[in-house]
Amino acid sequence: MRGRSAVGVACALLVLLITLLTGCQSPSGAGEEGDGRLDRTASEQQVTPPTRPAGYGVVFLGVDECSSFGTTSFTEVSCTSERAAARVVARHDGKVGDGPLCPGTTDFVLHISEQSRTSDEDGDGAIPQGYSCMRNLAPPHPGDPGGGGGPRTIVGDCVYSSGDGQVRETSCDGKGQQKPQYKVSKSVGKRADCPLSTALYVQLGGEKPVGCARPV
Repeated sequence: MRGRSAVGVACALLVLLITLLTGCQSPSGAGEEGDGRLDRTASEQQVTPPTRPAGYGVVFLGVDECSSFGTTSFTEVSCTSERAAARVVARHDGKVGDGPLCPGTTDFVLHISEQSRTSDEDGDGAIPQGYSCMRNLAPPHPGDPGGGGGPRTIVGDCVYSSGDGQVRETSCDGKGQQKPQYKVSKSVGKRADCPLSTALYVQLGGEKPVGCARPV
């Protein structure tokens, strides 16, 4: 079955930026109140988008569509294909920083550059700028609580101090490169709502943006 593919880095006007995010929170100092906002580093690859979005729906990498994995190329494939590796659980237009958050258990995010109709010889290949929130079809799931990855920090995740009052996420099972020091036990609207046992406040985003973390 034919899939829509993207290959190379030098021949496209616009590119599909695949960010296998280990996180996208802004770094923050500890401050006088012991604030510990999560600072996580994103890793990116560049590949070219397809010239025409034919075969799997009107929207390129729309909800419930699937992708393959690759180191230098990226392909949208049928979810029944043996090459299918991850499914789109949410799709939004625009930039990640300006749009809605991905679901909490998202494993990684694909950043999609805009492609205009004029760049397609058939005139039907427009792809708007956007991003797809992806969930692996099979374990591991770094976006799960305690998984040590994913684009968001959620309740059940663990973090460690990375210096200068900053923290980063790590797996709660202790098998990651860094041992966990704190675990996010609750999300609340403001710090005052955290339990008295809270040792660290972690920025989560969303409707309850404050994470109450305790030592582990």
